[in-house]
Amino acid sequence: MKKRIIAVLLCFVLAFSGCSAEKKQEEEKEEPVQSTQNETEEKKDEEDRAYQAKLDVIWPSAYNNADGLTLEKGSYISVIGKSEKGAFWEEVKKGAEQAAEDINTKLGYEGKDKVKVTYNGPSESENVDEQVNILDEELARYPVAVAISIVDTQACKVQFDIATENGIPVVAFDSGSDYKGLMAMVSTDNSKAAKEAADKMAESLGEGEVIVIAHDSKSETASVREKIFIKRMKNKHPQIKISGDYRLDEMKKTVSEEVNAGKYCLDDSQPSGQPLAEEEKVAVEAISNEDVLNYILKKHPDVDGIYITNDTSTNETVKALERAGIEGVNVIGYDADGEEIQALKDGKIKGLMVQNPFGMGYASVIAAARAALKLGNEAYIDTGYIWVTKDNLEGNDVQKMLY
Repeated sequence: MKKRIIAVLLCFVLAFSGCSAEKKQEEEKEEPVQSTQNETEEKKDEEDRAYQAKLDVIWPSAYNNADGLTLEKGSYISVIGKSEKGAFWEEVKKGAEQAAEDINTKLGYEGKDKVKVTYNGPSESENVDEQVNILDEELARYPVAVAISIVDTQACKVQFDIATENGIPVVAFDSGSDYKGLMAMVSTDNSKAAKEAADKMAESLGEGEVIVIAHDSKSETASVREKIFIKRMKNKHPQIKISGDYRLDEMKKTVSEEVNAGKYCLDDSQPSGQPLAEEEKVAVEAISNEDVLNYILKKHPDVDGIYITNDTSTNETVKALERAGIEGVNVIGYDADGEEIQALKDGKIKGLMVQNPFGMGYASVIAAARAALKLGNEAYIDTGYIWVTKDNLEGNDVQKMLY
């Protein structure tokens, strides 16, 4: 009998020990899963905080959130930029998509009920005709509203009239126009940024010669940044001489004419001084931005500073300086793609006016939604910018605004 009792007790102990070990093993297996979940949630929180910083600088603050936007199920908002590619426009797209996500979350829309936001832009950057065609196609889809960064201030007026006639409100972002029917303008305060760029240039140089390179002659953005910079420099920093003011698209005609007149050569050879034969003449369309920048730097080999009005032209100017073997020039440009940031680190760019394209995309969708709902909009929504140099590049405030 005693043996039986002992045997039963041993079985009980062994069974209990086995269960405890099994339970412990299960807990150990579960721990990594829980840890992974926590890490994923922490990573998502960090990402949320990262983009939230870009929304917090938007003013008025009504445009940094999706509160109160009771759009109907399946509503469609079209966002049209100046290009379908490039770091700046990719950020605009991300911001627009985040706004759509926030609207749907607030309204509890899922699946086919979701508010839809699409981003489109010309395959060739700042192609006026292609952007007009995209706008035509988007209006034919009858969105509840359109947000557009206008390449040419004069190009879309007919389409805007059509939108108005069909009850489709239009919001401008990044670059607008004087069209009276625009419901809001969402952008950097380009006047303020251009003034600060002039002040930073003067502070860095003390005195000397500066040239201005505007990325085009058609957009409102380029015009404001160019004219306000020059005005500020003349009024507040007269010791700095503006020795050249150039618009890249217009300069293509100038370079073509000088080549054809025998006054300038696209290569390093000496011009003949004689007009070229008809079959040798170079068409305006054959002149590239590279040709134009080479031409400008040959005219200004001793320039002290260069101010440029967008990211693409800033990168092209840095390359032109390298080709010409010109060093020590204070280059101030706009935006912050990877190439510009590397040039900043390498000392080839003095400073950048870094905009907030994510905030532009986000606020543009919010403004478009408000226009569709007839809630009223502020005439101007400021999405902010920050001055970035090699010295402050690693600061938290700057890092939050980079893209």
